[in-house]
Amino acid sequence: MTAPLVLDTGALIALDRNDRQMWAVLRVAADERRLIQVPTGAIAQAWRDGSRQALLSRALRHCDEIALDGVLARAAGLLCGRAGTVDVIDASVALTASTLARSSDAVVFTSDPSDIAHLADTLGAKIQIERV
Repeated sequence: MTAPLVLDTGALIALDRNDRQMWAVLRVAADERRLIQVPTGAIAQAWRDGSRQALLSRALRHCDEIALDGVLARAAGLLCGRAGTVDVIDASVALTASTLARSSDAVVFTSDPSDIAHLADTLGAKIQIERV
């Protein structure tokens, strides 16, 4: 199985801005039927005017949306506390990738690789991180 992807807010914004490289990544992953996950908090950070975000809407059709439910929210808060950070959405991205990394490699596409790397290190998770 090829590595699943996790997209953070920066990746979603890149897709919304029609970034060719990010679209190429998404198309290849979708064609290969790779698992593509996006925590819903990242969607909330990128979503501003759905009537003007056709590209983002199209991209999200290829993604599984991971709900920021009570369990994930508490885990993200705990991770922020352990890591000494404050961005619970980044923490939810790291946790989502960490869960995937237990069964296979996982790749996070992010505009903030240092924060994701720090959170992954705190989790002891081996995650491939790609800058958007």
